[in-house]
Amino acid sequence: MLRFALIRALSLTLSLIVASLVIFAVIEVIPGDPAAFMLGLNAQPETIAALREELGLTGSLPARYLGWVAGMLTGDFGQSYTYRVPVSELITQRLQVSLPLALFALCLSTVIAIPVGLIAAARRGKATDYGVMGATQLGIAVPNFWFAMLLVLVFAVNLRWFSAGGFPGWDAGLAAGIRALTLPAVALALPQASILARVMRSSLLDTLHQDYIRTARAKGLSMRQATIRHALRNALIPVLTIIGLQFSFLLAGAIIIENVFFLPGLGRLIFQAITQRDLVVVESVTMLLVFAVILVTFLVDIAYAAVDPRLRRRA
Repeated sequence: MLRFALIRALSLTLSLIVASLVIFAVIEVIPGDPAAFMLGLNAQPETIAALREELGLTGSLPARYLGWVAGMLTGDFGQSYTYRVPVSELITQRLQVSLPLALFALCLSTVIAIPVGLIAAARRGKATDYGVMGATQLGIAVPNFWFAMLLVLVFAVNLRWFSAGGFPGWDAGLAAGIRALTLPAVALALPQASILARVMRSSLLDTLHQDYIRTARAKGLSMRQATIRHALRNALIPVLTIIGLQFSFLLAGAIIIENVFFLPGLGRLIFQAITQRDLVVVESVTMLLVFAVILVTFLVDIAYAAVDPRLRRRA
């Protein structure tokens, strides 16, 4: 298991190096001068040159890349051009919204999808199975931003059970924070639960046709006992992949939902940074999100090895 983890950790490190090079190169080839953009059309060349010097945009590309990477390794992500505060401070503030939102939505998605997938697989070919598959197809087809606006209309405007947007901060209390994140989490979770339920059903149906399930049934186990004791664990391997990918999406791809609900999260931060050409924020937040995706992939690989010992033997 240790050897397997070390091999995956080496792969993670190489992926981060390649990702940092790609992110830095893409940001550098974007047309336009951030200093000129910040100062406006009527700025004097001397003023623009002084601001470029202040922002550290005058050095060579290798020196700027190495300085950026070295700063990230020590926790120094630079200073935002727009907000005039350290980027690490902005990330810390926004993570207090994005990370709980992603975890909340992932928990809702998993809690909904696994039982639904089990029920659909157990009732294959029956009305329950067709109903579940139809509902999941609808959940995949409906855009989450439209579903978010529908939730606001029903539960915020008409019923007044939740606020229509904004985040009061965790200083207002845990209940207030969870209440503010409930509608966004539901809007994010239901489409993901639809995907996960279909994967769970398909994986479980494949597993139920294996020889060891027939052997378990021949020994006297009921279908329910064979499913819970033997089939479920092996069916979880592709499900773990989807859960890992979904967490990465929920953390990095909730830009639209955060804008619909006016949540001060990472998605909204990077959207604002792109429109304001705050390249330090764009680079740092993008690299952080890439690190989160690669780290989740690493943890999923470790979970694979824990669930299926054959993977450890192959490694």
